[in-house]
Amino acid sequence: MKKRAVLVLSGGLDSLCLGAHLGSRYDLYGITFSYGQRASKEIEAAKFVGRILRLREHRVVRIDFMRSLYGKTNVLTNTKKPLPPKFDYSIVVPIRNAVFLSVSGAWAFSLGASVVAYGAHTDDKKYPDCRPAFSTKLESALNEGEADGIRSGLRRKIHLWTPYLAGLSKGSLIRIGYKKFGDDVFDTWSCYSNSKIHCGKCESCNNRRLAFAQAKITDKTRYLST
Repeated sequence: MKKRAVLVLSGGLDSLCLGAHLGSRYDLYGITFSYGQRASKEIEAAKFVGRILRLREHRVVRIDFMRSLYGKTNVLTNTKKPLPPKFDYSIVVPIRNAVFLSVSGAWAFSLGASVVAYGAHTDDKKYPDCRPAFSTKLESALNEGEADGIRSGLRRKIHLWTPYLAGLSKGSLIRIGYKKFGDDVFDTWSCYSNSKIHCGKCESCNNRRLAFAQAKITDKTRYLST
């Protein structure tokens, strides 16, 4: 019987390719968060990713109240601010991954999963909650929070895993995903806007294009702007 892994899934490339990387070794459980993001289309895209990965179970968790708590701190929940074409700290949603991973960790402990994974990679250096320093410290904190259960055998210790820890770039992840799923990778959703097709202008669309180029895979994604 395979061990279990909980994947934090958006509808993006990184999530699908993360699942492609781990799927042969683990039974996969997915969790997606609706946190008030402007790109609500990513929820439907996450369901698509879940189907492609053949998840054992996929939970969509609504924490939309976070949008009011975040206020004007970032452009992903504040739709009145324009989306930047390249990295700007306004894109960073305050400790978003800590919120996601705490909830995902609770589910992992309940499932007896040994891994909680999210798609942070080596190109995410500008995001503090994607770096290994963050994920390793949070892993320690989550396990400490269940220390007595782990010692008694009622809980299984979890490993918080990211492609970043394995030295994988976005381009490397895409190659893994494309090898397994082919053109399905182009039906993922990376755009920060809420348009019907990728805007082609925001930082995430630009990163998507660059990663396909680095992976030497022709990008078949439809963009509003070329």
